[in-house]
Amino acid sequence: MSIKCGIVGLPNVGKSTLFNALTSQKIQAENFPFCTIEPNIARVNIPDKRLQQLADINKPEKIIPSHMEFVDIAGLVKGAHSGEGLGNKFLSHIRETQCFAHVVRCFEDQNVIHVDGKISPINDLETIETELMLSDLEIVEKRIEKLEKQLRNGDKALKEEFDCLSEIKNEISSNGFRANLQIQKYQIYLRNLQLITAKSFFYIANLHEDDSKNLFINELEEHAKKTNKELIKVYAKAESELVDLENQERQEYLQMLGIKEPTLDVIIRKGYELLNLFSFFTAGPKEVRAWSVKQGSKAPEAAGKIHTDFERGFIKAEVVSFEDYIASSGSQNAREKGKLKIEGKDYLVQDGDVIEFKFNV
Repeated sequence: MSIKCGIVGLPNVGKSTLFNALTSQKIQAENFPFCTIEPNIARVNIPDKRLQQLADINKPEKIIPSHMEFVDIAGLVKGAHSGEGLGNKFLSHIRETQCFAHVVRCFEDQNVIHVDGKISPINDLETIETELMLSDLEIVEKRIEKLEKQLRNGDKALKEEFDCLSEIKNEISSNGFRANLQIQKYQIYLRNLQLITAKSFFYIANLHEDDSKNLFINELEEHAKKTNKELIKVYAKAESELVDLENQERQEYLQMLGIKEPTLDVIIRKGYELLNLFSFFTAGPKEVRAWSVKQGSKAPEAAGKIHTDFERGFIKAEVVSFEDYIASSGSQNAREKGKLKIEGKDYLVQDGDVIEFKFNV
């Protein structure tokens, strides 16, 4: 399963610099608007210490982690929903992601220009969120107009969709990104529209390594708390410059900045939480592998992540919890200790399950 997390924000807030820090790439990150035009996309491994523990037992030929894709989307500006600054093109890139991180600049630096000429995190994020909201409203309104014409022509089967979209339009108009779009009857219609306001997101405060320049972090923290949104603090420029360092040197420098773990790990974990994802494992002498599934996934659905035949011909799942697998040094001992469970098609897969699927097609 490929998880896409977009990186959005105004021009020159540090999106591409953050992307470099996250992905260990060296894409262009210059001090002028629209340095990024086409989205930069990188596939990165999801760090999970449990993989190595499973590998220590199985001695596999390969260790394969789960992965996600980061998408560095060009800076949006006021008027983006109506095409300003190539806005329509950039907005379409956001629609293709499952969640996104909204990067907000919180430091003063005369050497880094701001598109509005002054630093104001709240104004910046409101500009972006307003443009995203207006873009969604435009999509919903166009669909409503089309439905109105069809209803006038006597197609009564579309009445429920018309009513739902009218409710959705009012909810977005009134509440923007705080709109309640989780109502079950909306979901079938939202799926096709790819509304950005329906996506999960979190804020990233881009800071300067010189704390005396981080004059605006408090107001962003207050806003995140008030709107019940997660906020992750990063030193994008400092961390992007660590790409070429050995792991030990990198860790020492991050500790000096007061960063307990790499930004990548924090952001991936947040993406996982927002999308209700977790990992299960398959383990053997050929490979130890992590697979991403949504919370509430049943065994056949998880089997389908490996291959569609596994889901189609699902018979049963032999399941050992990660803790029992490690304590038993593998599935054979776990079986002998009574820790291996035989589960059917209604079994809800748990985080860390080590599973062998049995199937027949």
